[in-house]
Amino acid sequence: MSTLIVGASGYLGSVVARQAAAAGHAVVGTATTSAGGWVPVDITDRKAVRALISAVRPKLVINSTWGDWRVSADGAATVAAEAAAVGARLVHVSSDALHAGRPTPYTEDDLPTPVTLYGAAKAAAETAVTAIDPSAVVVRTSLIYGTGDGKQEKLVLGLLDGQRPGLLHTDEIRCPVHVDDLAAALLELADSRFAGILNVAGPEAVSRAEFGHLIARSLGLDPSALPVGLSSEAGLGPRPLDVRLDISLARTVLRTRLRPVSDM
Repeated sequence: MSTLIVGASGYLGSVVARQAAAAGHAVVGTATTSAGGWVPVDITDRKAVRALISAVRPKLVINSTWGDWRVSADGAATVAAEAAAVGARLVHVSSDALHAGRPTPYTEDDLPTPVTLYGAAKAAAETAVTAIDPSAVVVRTSLIYGTGDGKQEKLVLGLLDGQRPGLLHTDEIRCPVHVDDLAAALLELADSRFAGILNVAGPEAVSRAEFGHLIARSLGLDPSALPVGLSSEAGLGPRPLDVRLDISLARTVLRTRLRPVSDM
């Protein structure tokens, strides 16, 4: 299958590309530069995206990019429109950041309630993608970890070696997902008839502080050295705190096992 991975140089995108190639897909990937052998494309440039998709004629497009509004929202709409134009199956990666946070888990039927610009951009992207291509899959996911060199692992290492300021919040709850599991789920969904929104996250809800401790231990480091505290102590603006994703539907749709973060 000819497969286009938008954001193939990113943490998730690189794993999706590797798994897709191992499964026999003819993989083309995009990046902001030509590093790694990927095609440099600005996804906010409609002509560039159209030219690439017209040349590749992919059967599958997986958009794993994230960034500012232009990339997360406008770029997602551009990718969706051009993928639909060639009849490609589209899998779009969204985020739990589009929810405001509450004690009860969010299902796929819960509408976005963003409290940050990034969350609003991801919500706008979902609106555009589902309007342009109702048959697309929109995957809402959480914090991604797993290979030791991801954003979450780098955060923990930076805090431990003093190269990065900040706290790991004890009151910020997420459902971390292993990057290998998420990538496998995206490819499985691509090969299915599922359409619409699907929560794909880990089955365990943990605080950012607990998550950091798990990462530190997995790296053979002392978790007690990590700075932790309440989100109010960090002096940050409004942010979603308790965001748990209900993955009941994913468990019925997917064969891919979503491992608990405590297995780290």
